[in-house]
Amino acid sequence: MPERPLLLFPTPEVTSKSNLGGGGGRPHLPTHYRQGERLAPKFTQLQEAVRARNIEIQQAVTGIDPEQVLVMETIGSVEDFANAVKRIDGFEWMGEFEIDEIGPDQDFFDEKHPEKELSGRLYMVMTNQRALDEMLSMWRRYTDQEDPKQKFDGGLTKFRDVFLRLKDIRRWDVKDRLLETGVIDAWKEDLEHDGGRLIRFEVELWFRNSEEKRSQSSAIVASLIQQLGGHVLAESLHEGIAYHGILAELPANAIQAVVDNPNTELVKCDSVMFFRPVGQMLAGEGLLEDEAVYSDLEEHSLPDGEPVIAVFDGLPLANHRLLNGRLIVDDPDNVESTYNANERVHGTSMASLIVHGDLNDGLRPLGRPVYVRPIMQPIPNDFRAPRREHIPDDVLLVDLIHRSVKRLFEGDGSEGPVAPSVRVINLSIGDPYRQFLQSMSPVARLLDWLSLTYGVLFIVSAGNQSDAIQLGISRTEFESSDPQEQETAVVKALFSDARNRKLLSPAESINGLTVGSVQYDSSHFGAVNNRFNPFLQFLPSPVSAFGSGYRRAIKPDIVFPGGRVLYQEDLRSSRRDNYVIKPVEPSIRNTPPGNKSAIPARQSGSLEGIAYSCGTSNAAALMSRAAGICYDSLQQIFEEQAAEVDARIHEAPLLKAMLVHGCAWGDVGAQVGDLLRTPENNRQLSGLVSRWMGYGVPQVNRVLDCTEQRATLLGFGQLSDGEAHVFRLPLPPSLGARPEWRRLTVTMAWLSPISAGTQKYRTASLWFEVGGVVPAKDRKESCSGTDGWRAVRRGTVQHEVFEGQRAEPFIDGDVIEIKVNCREDAGKIHNPVAYGLAVSLEVAEGLDIAVYNEIRTRIAPAIQIQQATDQGRG
Repeated sequence: MPERPLLLFPTPEVTSKSNLGGGGGRPHLPTHYRQGERLAPKFTQLQEAVRARNIEIQQAVTGIDPEQVLVMETIGSVEDFANAVKRIDGFEWMGEFEIDEIGPDQDFFDEKHPEKELSGRLYMVMTNQRALDEMLSMWRRYTDQEDPKQKFDGGLTKFRDVFLRLKDIRRWDVKDRLLETGVIDAWKEDLEHDGGRLIRFEVELWFRNSEEKRSQSSAIVASLIQQLGGHVLAESLHEGIAYHGILAELPANAIQAVVDNPNTELVKCDSVMFFRPVGQMLAGEGLLEDEAVYSDLEEHSLPDGEPVIAVFDGLPLANHRLLNGRLIVDDPDNVESTYNANERVHGTSMASLIVHGDLNDGLRPLGRPVYVRPIMQPIPNDFRAPRREHIPDDVLLVDLIHRSVKRLFEGDGSEGPVAPSVRVINLSIGDPYRQFLQSMSPVARLLDWLSLTYGVLFIVSAGNQSDAIQLGISRTEFESSDPQEQETAVVKALFSDARNRKLLSPAESINGLTVGSVQYDSSHFGAVNNRFNPFLQFLPSPVSAFGSGYRRAIKPDIVFPGGRVLYQEDLRSSRRDNYVIKPVEPSIRNTPPGNKSAIPARQSGSLEGIAYSCGTSNAAALMSRAAGICYDSLQQIFEEQAAEVDARIHEAPLLKAMLVHGCAWGDVGAQVGDLLRTPENNRQLSGLVSRWMGYGVPQVNRVLDCTEQRATLLGFGQLSDGEAHVFRLPLPPSLGARPEWRRLTVTMAWLSPISAGTQKYRTASLWFEVGGVVPAKDRKESCSGTDGWRAVRRGTVQHEVFEGQRAEPFIDGDVIEIKVNCREDAGKIHNPVAYGLAVSLEVAEGLDIAVYNEIRTRIAPAIQIQQATDQGRG
C-alpha cells in the first residue's frame, strides 16, 4: 500500500440534472421560393432516375416492389426527423451521418462568419414509388404555399423543416457503395499481385427492420454474386449494431469487370450499402533484419491470479524466454497451424510490451498472466520472409471479434467462460482502407456495444499514417534550417494534410480508449547515414493518426510514447521546390531507436530475440499494461476503504478515468498552438491541438498514489435520464490565504449504450460541472478556448484542468462541488449508466501546504457517517 493512497469520495448526493447549455452560430437559409427554384431540377432528375431504376429492377426480378435509398443532405440538423419518416407507409429509416467542411455559398452560410465552413447531415431513407410520390407532393405543397411556416398534417411537419435546410437530394448510388471504403484500390492491388485467384470482399447490406426484408436482401445479393461465378462464404446479422454483412468471393475476371465499369447489376443493387475489402489489416512488414539477442534478463517470479488484460492480435511465441509462463494463449481456431515460429512477430512484440513494458526501461513484469486470443495469421501467398500477418480473409472481422469477446465472458458452445476476469482488451490493429470520415464502422460499433454489454474497456491504437510528408520547401532550404525550424516545417505539413491522415477503424469507437503515439523512447542511438529524427520535442509521432472522433469528440483520447520514427528523403517524390520525406523501413529493426520488445528469432530454436519498433500499436500496448497496473491499485483501494462495495460494474469506467486523469499537454501543447496560430483560428487552437494530442500524455504514476501537496479522490455511481450526483471535495484551509499556484483536475468516464441508426449514436450523455468554492478557475489545455468546454463533453470521457494563483477567500468547511449529470441523447436509457470519476487538487511540490492530509482528515468523517447510515438502514 502506498504511503498516501488515493481516497474514495463518500456516497454522492442524489439530485436532478442541470440544463445543458450550448448552441452555436446560426446558418443563413434560403427562402422556400428560392429552395423551389434551386432544387426543382434535382427533384425532376430524382424522379426520372428512380423510375428508370424501378423498371430495371422489375424486369430483372418479378413480383417485387422496387425500393431505393434516398439521400437528403441538409445544412444543420432536424431533430426527430426519423419519427416523421416512419409515419409514411413505404418509407424506412436507414440512418444518418454528420458531415463537416461544407463550403458556404450564396444560399447557405454562417451569418456571423460568412467564410466559415458549415456542418450538416446526410439522411438515408429507403423508399418505394408510392412513398416517394407522397414526399414529392409535400415538396410541391411546401414550395407553392404562401406561408413557409405552415404545418403539415399527420405529424409530418419535420419534412417542412428538412426542405428548408435541404442542400441536395439524390439516390444512394454506385459511387457511395465504392468510394469511401477503398475497395477499388484493394481490388486493383489484388489483381496486380495474384490475378488468377478468387478475390474475397465484404458486402454490407442496409440493415432492414423486418426479418423478411433482411432475408430478401440477402437472397438478391447472393443471386447476383452467383450469376458472376462467385459464392457467399458467410453471413452476419447483429441487431445491436444494425449490421448485416456478407462475406463473398468472385473470380478475378468478374472483379476486373467491376473495376473497369462499376455500373454492374451487383454494384447497382439497392440492398447494398457498401462493398469493403477484407484481409487488409496488416501488422507491420515482418522482421527484415536479423534480431538482436536479449542478454539482460533479470529473473522475476511468474505471475499468478486471474488475467485482467486480454490481447487480440497475432499468435505470440509463448515460450520466448521473456514470455514463458506469463501468457494464457487461447487458440480455438487453431491459428497456430498457419504460423512458422519466426512469423509470430506482432503478437510476440505486443505481448512483450504489455508484460514487461519497453525493455529499454527495465521495468518489473506484470504480476498477472495476460490472456492472448490470436485473431491474425500469416498471409498465405506473401512473397516476404517471414510472411506478414493480417486478419484472415475467410472471416468477417465483426464475427471474429464478437465470438472472441463472447468466449471470454459467456463461453463458446458447451464450454464455459474462459476468462471472465478480463477488464481490458488490447486491440492494436487498424484498417488502412477505412479512415474515419463521417460514419461509424461496423467494428467500432461492435466495440461500443461489447464494452457496455460485458463491462470491458477496449484500448485501441489510433492507427499509423506512414505516407510521405510533403514539406513544400526545397531540400536546400530545409537542410540549411536549424532543427527547430525543421520541426516547425514538419508539424505544419502534417496539419495541412491532416484530412488524409485520419484515425483508422476501429479507433473511432466512442467507448474505447484510443491511443496515439508520442515520438519518444528511452533507447540511445547516434546519427545513421541519411536518417534523421524530425522532432526535437516530446511531440506526437509524425505517423500518429489525427482526429477528431465522431461528432467532433476528442480523439485520440491520449498519446503515449510509441517509439521514435526516423525519416529519410523520398527520392521518388521529391522535387526541387518540394522536399519530401518518408519513414525509414522496416518498422521493426535490430537497432534503436524504438520501443524494445521480444521478437521471434530468424534462427530456429533461439528464444531470446529482441528488436526495436515504433507506432501506435506499441503505444496502445503500453497503455494496456498501465491499465493492468491501475486495476491492481484500484482493487487495493477498495479492499482498504470500501471492502463491502461490489465495484465490478464501475471498474471499466474507473480505469478509463484513471488512465486519462494524469494527462497533460505540458509545454508542447502551447508550442504546437503557437506554430499553428493565425488570426482566424486563434480561438479554436485547443481544438486543433487536441486532434493530434487528445488530452495529452498520461502520467500514470499520478493516479497510483498521492503526495503531501496533491490529493486524488475517486468516485463512482449509476445514473438514469434526468438524474445527477453531487460529490463534495473539502478544501484544505491552509490554501485559502495563500496566493500560490494550484491546479484542479477533474476526469469522468462512462460506457454509453448506442443507437446505431441515429446520427447522435451515443444514447447517454453524461457531463460534470464544477461549483461550490472553486480555488482554480482558468480552464487550460483541451477545455480552453471558445469551444473547449463543449468539445470535452462530446465523447464518453470528460477531462478538464483548472489553474489559478489568486488567494481565494474560503473557510474550513467550504467544499468544491462536482456535479455529474445524465440525460438521454440518441435514444432511451433503459438501464442506469455506470461512471467513474477522478478529482485531484494540488499545489506546487515542496510548499508547506498539507493538501493531502487536510483533505483526508475532512473526508474520512463523512465516509464514516455514510457507513453508519447504511448499516442503520440495513
